[in-house]
Amino acid sequence: MKALTIKSSILVSSLFLLAACGNGDDSSNDASGSADGEDEVLTLKMFSADLTQDDPFDNAVAQEIEKRTGVRLEFSYPVGGDDQEAIALMIASGDYPDLIYGKGGLNQLIDAGGVIALDDLIEERGDNIKAMYGDQLDRLRRSTEDPNIYHVGTAGVENMYLETSGTLRLQMEVLKELGYPEINTLEDYENALTEYMEMHPTNEDGEPWIPMSLSGSDWHWLITVGDPASAVGGIEGDGQWYVTDEGEATYKFQRPELKEYFKWLNGMNAKGMLDEESFTHTNDTYVSKLSSGRVLGIADQDWNFTEAEAALRADGNEWNLWAPLPVGLDESVEVQTLKDYGFTGMTGVSITSGSEHQEEAFDFLDWFATEEAQILMNWGVEGVHYEIVDGKRVQLEDDLKNSQTNPNYSIESGVGAYIHPFPQWGSAAVDSNGQTIGRMGAEDIMAQYSDAEKEALAGYDADLWVDLFPATEDLETPKHGRAWEIALPTGSDVNVIQQRADDYTTQKVTEAILADPADFDGIWEEMQAELESMGIEKANTQMTEIIKDRLELWGETE
Repeated sequence: MKALTIKSSILVSSLFLLAACGNGDDSSNDASGSADGEDEVLTLKMFSADLTQDDPFDNAVAQEIEKRTGVRLEFSYPVGGDDQEAIALMIASGDYPDLIYGKGGLNQLIDAGGVIALDDLIEERGDNIKAMYGDQLDRLRRSTEDPNIYHVGTAGVENMYLETSGTLRLQMEVLKELGYPEINTLEDYENALTEYMEMHPTNEDGEPWIPMSLSGSDWHWLITVGDPASAVGGIEGDGQWYVTDEGEATYKFQRPELKEYFKWLNGMNAKGMLDEESFTHTNDTYVSKLSSGRVLGIADQDWNFTEAEAALRADGNEWNLWAPLPVGLDESVEVQTLKDYGFTGMTGVSITSGSEHQEEAFDFLDWFATEEAQILMNWGVEGVHYEIVDGKRVQLEDDLKNSQTNPNYSIESGVGAYIHPFPQWGSAAVDSNGQTIGRMGAEDIMAQYSDAEKEALAGYDADLWVDLFPATEDLETPKHGRAWEIALPTGSDVNVIQQRADDYTTQKVTEAILADPADFDGIWEEMQAELESMGIEKANTQMTEIIKDRLELWGETE
């Protein structure tokens, strides 16, 4: 097939993509089909709400993408991390890139006419996208009132859960010293920290330990304070919401489970067990503290401390890495960390109305749904990142070491850099040779464990950290997917009220955690009264209606 330029013939494109899909090895398949290299490269501008640093699109995977498709990406991202403000400025100016991952701003873009409906393009030239999504394609539709599709991506269609994120964690050195105790409750977790610090008040350099640290001075508050409260409370990962099996939604900061967790943090703070800078230091400072090996306990998403893990591995301090633990409020809580939410149709990549290359942009996105693209995004380039052994892809030893010790590995190598937010088969999908598309199989994950991790897991008679958690097959898949992925209607009461409530609860919960324990209940009740006065029940009602509309759209109503 010719590169994805104006010269491209969609018939020829489809034939070559089908041929590539049947191969199972991406190394020899040049989707451009051009031996003379004369096709002109098309640059597509793309804004990504989740990108946080420059990506010059010159790593090995990016070069392969350009070679195979004839497309080069020119990325932009929200400076300062405020993606909503960046999208609002685009809408106001009418100056759009070709592709946009708008995340929570998707509805604003749709209402402003900033992105186009993709239904006709999918029907006419989206064979790979249709094959990838199959009967899940309807989950990309906006609503029952507007059933058009405005994005593709960003979640995998078929997923397995062999790694955890967002849990409470402890250093493996603590677990080893205490004889690998079972830690299933907040009481267990606190007791382990207390016992270890009584045994070892300082580290080998004579520096005092930081028992537990959070990153609560900016938006990271959501992932180190708010989200762990849900996880410990046994609440599904619905962001700022608590959703029942029937689709009834409640703003989660009204729930007693969260109060109990924050009250525990309040007690930890009063005992001097919580880093006193948890709500004032920057996230960079937080990561720097983690990199020092002095922080014993954290509650965070794994992608937020990869830099610290890489630094510890590079320095040979593998026992200072943090083990994920199935910590609940008490023994009655079933932690939902490994829950399968199904394909949720969350926001993804859209094509803008301002693009002069809409068909080429769509063909580019459709290519991402091919086998060769999925192998390239997940594994990289054969001979550079992996080799074929007995017909299977095996990561090269040098690349494995680089992936473990280089905090910039993804963007420098390209491996994993372009999975999100593009169309993706998912970690459980297998290629035409029967191998998982992602580096996420059990053997792949175990191969990446450090010697310390392997020893610690042996102490728990486990092969993977997920073996310590309630199993996916024992946790019911919610019919509504995940509430946090729903782009709320522009200007709706729920959208406006939730934004106000989020700003308020961030400040008020922080105040409650840092208060004298005698004042905690009063601050919590004050917060509940203020939420009521700002109309939180109206927001609950509208969110319930939105979720039930999704259930109807997905055919999940009885």
